[in-house]
Amino acid sequence: MSTKFSLATSWIVDRRWLSSLLLVTLSLIATGGYLAPDKITRFLGISTDRPLENSFETRKEKAENLVSERPPDVETIPTSGFDVVIVVESEQFFTSRGADAIRSIVQHLEEQDYVEDILWMDKIPSLNIFGLNEPLLPNKEAAPERFEKSKQNAREHPLINGQFLSEDGNTLLLMVRFDYLFVEDESIFISGIREAAEQELANHPDVDMEFFVTGRVPFRLTARSSQQDNQLKYQSIAYGMIILMSMVLFRGIVAVGIVAAAPFLGVFWTLGFVRYLDLQMNPFIDVVLPILVALVAFTDGVHLMVQIRHERATGLKGLDAAREGVRKVGLACFLTSLTTAVGFGSLALANHELVRDFGYCCVFGVALAFLSVVLAIPLACSTWLGQRIHIGHGKGYVDRNINRIGGIVDLVLRYPRRMSAVGILLSLVLFSISLTLRPDDRQGDLLPTYTEPAIANQKMDVAMGGLSQATIAIEWNATDDEQEKNIELFQILQEIDELLAAEKLIGHPISIYNLLEALPGSGPPATRISMLDLLPPPLKRSYYTPENRVAQVKFRVQDLGIATYGPVFQRIQDGTNKIIADYPDFSMTLGGAPIWRWENIYQIVVDLATSLGTAAIIIFFILACVYRSLRIGIISILPNLFPLCVAGTYLALTGQALEIVTVCAFTCCLGIAVDDTIHFLTRYVEEKKETGDESEAIRRAFTSVGTALIMTTLVLVCGFMTVMLSEAREHRIFASMGAITVASALFGDLVFLPAILKTFPGKKQAMADNKSEE
Repeated sequence: MSTKFSLATSWIVDRRWLSSLLLVTLSLIATGGYLAPDKITRFLGISTDRPLENSFETRKEKAENLVSERPPDVETIPTSGFDVVIVVESEQFFTSRGADAIRSIVQHLEEQDYVEDILWMDKIPSLNIFGLNEPLLPNKEAAPERFEKSKQNAREHPLINGQFLSEDGNTLLLMVRFDYLFVEDESIFISGIREAAEQELANHPDVDMEFFVTGRVPFRLTARSSQQDNQLKYQSIAYGMIILMSMVLFRGIVAVGIVAAAPFLGVFWTLGFVRYLDLQMNPFIDVVLPILVALVAFTDGVHLMVQIRHERATGLKGLDAAREGVRKVGLACFLTSLTTAVGFGSLALANHELVRDFGYCCVFGVALAFLSVVLAIPLACSTWLGQRIHIGHGKGYVDRNINRIGGIVDLVLRYPRRMSAVGILLSLVLFSISLTLRPDDRQGDLLPTYTEPAIANQKMDVAMGGLSQATIAIEWNATDDEQEKNIELFQILQEIDELLAAEKLIGHPISIYNLLEALPGSGPPATRISMLDLLPPPLKRSYYTPENRVAQVKFRVQDLGIATYGPVFQRIQDGTNKIIADYPDFSMTLGGAPIWRWENIYQIVVDLATSLGTAAIIIFFILACVYRSLRIGIISILPNLFPLCVAGTYLALTGQALEIVTVCAFTCCLGIAVDDTIHFLTRYVEEKKETGDESEAIRRAFTSVGTALIMTTLVLVCGFMTVMLSEAREHRIFASMGAITVASALFGDLVFLPAILKTFPGKKQAMADNKSEE
């Protein structure tokens, strides 16, 4: 394979017109992706439309709203699903001036063209069995005693307390629906509507109120805005750091410029091609993908440039040096790109759409990064640009000190068995620590903590028990005795209410049981259920539809993460199963976005195990087949497992959990970590053929590729560390894992890999060593 690959690459290097044609063609195609991807795909008859019902957000919304679907002619009072939620804080709601201010603010907002309607506590029907539906807040002329009584009524109303008003009466929610025909600017959803409320509040200078905007639309808009801001900002920082580090390491401006061209082209091509697929609205694709492609391309570019500079320093001309450099390093670069693509591509096995899309785009990116390296760098080095690339060769900091670092290899070769044992035992210990990681997911992690929706969500957690709502849907079979079924339903709802009340993290459960309990009187279930018709129809229909034989229990959930709520949801599920066992004609189902995340978050663990396992097996077979050695394939496992175990231990010790970002990071880190191993093993195999001596082959391999390994590791770590400046928590986790993995991969390749190669030399070498000892 090495011979065939060398012939193919040499053929391309010798035909510079072909390399130029490929570079121009790929650049033109990518440019089309930036300028008019839709027109080009339509012209070619290619459809990139993605089925809306299969998207992640749509599936989550379906799970959240499945049990709350109602016949179109049924009037209900929803407590979720609004475009915007305005969190209002004040201690004056139940005062004459405060009540007048909040009413005028709501009226002012409803007068805006873009506001369709606002639901708040003053529109909730009162629980008055005499049918007198009075507004909850008295008029501003009412006496203070009347306001105090109104506050007490609000606390006793199950659909207001904890749903539209906090228990202390100081936090109030305004649920807003927008008329999108009149929405001219996205800022209306956050700052626009808040400023409109503050403008009306200015007419009441003696009233103190604060407004915070959150909800479905502000959450998505803020996440997208943060993602776009991070994309340009931290890419620029990362690329600048790469160029700066390259100048320090190469000590040659021309060499730096040629090497930097490969990552630039790789990123340019990748993002252009991604736009054809309409996948760019993905936080990992927008921010992480370009940096990963740049780092992968730069890594291979450094190895190739180091080799070409070495060949030029020996006296070869530009074209000959480029051809020889590709012959010696090209196969290793191809294998690193192949195994990296396998690591990224294994993410396509995930069930999570964001992860799958990221995996697909990474495969495209790695392939294009490889083409940018093998096309651009040899072409530039074989022209007048490469006449002086060897200037500064051997004068860099790493070049001057590589022999000192070589003492590490001598120490390893002196005690190979001990080093191998330490590597294996340390990996096992770190692996066992990594197994303590547990899956988790928090919506708030998608937003920077200083943004308004994030702050409002935190206030919702404290004051209202959370923004998200979960449901328990109770269904029953058709029967002739409707009264008997209602009595059993009341008993079930009572037991569920007691079950939820025992959970401290569950906020304000509500059902027709709570509504009936708020009515005056007492008595057995048969007596209470008979008062069902006395409830205002909008209240009753919100939680009970007898024609569909469905009743609901809703409760609020804080954004504390699935790891926190997992045991709570499990206890609720076990409890409902136990309750329903006594009522054979009834069934219960947990639903809502928090339940959906809880049930699916464990799939992340399966995705991680599947993608990592699949990638590791494929990479093992690739290396075993390429090197035609089962021994080398097995040996390559430890230096690649070790950095993953280090990253997993880092997560465990810092209190992190298994999330979508860590799933991506683990798999991508495997693809990157194997690069150094391949470059070392490729040179080791070549030197072994020439020398026939195990120790000498290891020393020569280290001397030949050690400079490039250290250089690329320094640049990769610096590149990842720049992402640590990101405002997004996911980006910081990904970057920290990447930096730790790459640094520990270098340690594994320079310490554990030589030790294992020496400890398990193969049959021929073992026989030769035995003869020499005799």
